[in-house]
Amino acid sequence: MAKVIFDISMSLDGFMTATNVRPEEPLGDGGQRLHEWAFDEDERNRQLLAEAANFEGAVIAGRRTYDLSVAWWGADGPAGPARVPVFVLTHAEPEEVPEGGVYTFVTDGIQSALERAKAAAGEEDISVMGGAEIGQQYIRAGLIEEIAIHLVPVLFGSDTRMFEHLGSEHIRLEPMEVIEATAATHLRFRVLK
Repeated sequence: MAKVIFDISMSLDGFMTATNVRPEEPLGDGGQRLHEWAFDEDERNRQLLAEAANFEGAVIAGRRTYDLSVAWWGADGPAGPARVPVFVLTHAEPEEVPEGGVYTFVTDGIQSALERAKAAAGEEDISVMGGAEIGQQYIRAGLIEEIAIHLVPVLFGSDTRMFEHLGSEHIRLEPMEVIEATAATHLRFRVLK
């Protein structure tokens, strides 16, 4: 059965981006360090990416992530040639969209985006990715079933922290998997209801 997974790379001190985020550097100055593990030759990283690609049926992203990443993703989206549908949460659709792209813009909230993603994904998993704000909204609403963190050994010191603004309720997690690789430690947790 399909799961809703929040999947993110993060610095050891909890940041999802470095300072000075802009279209030319969507993760900020030096922020690409968070994704170097995905291009590393370590077989554990390669296997993790291959497994994720085989089970991902839809992606939910925020508008800021889309705006900063579409130049890199192009019409095919973050999954590249696999062309996984991407549902972008936004207040207004952008004026320019890549022709033949995989993007659907959702203006009526996180629940609507999730319902559309589930319909598109069928039995495959849904990945909530990109910005902290979108991840926080889905976590606060209790809609995330698993959290996958690719913990990168770097300290950014400032910018966008992932696990802020989650409310005062404790969110219990059950460890599912730890993979120690050369450029990141991959952690997977089940969210307990």
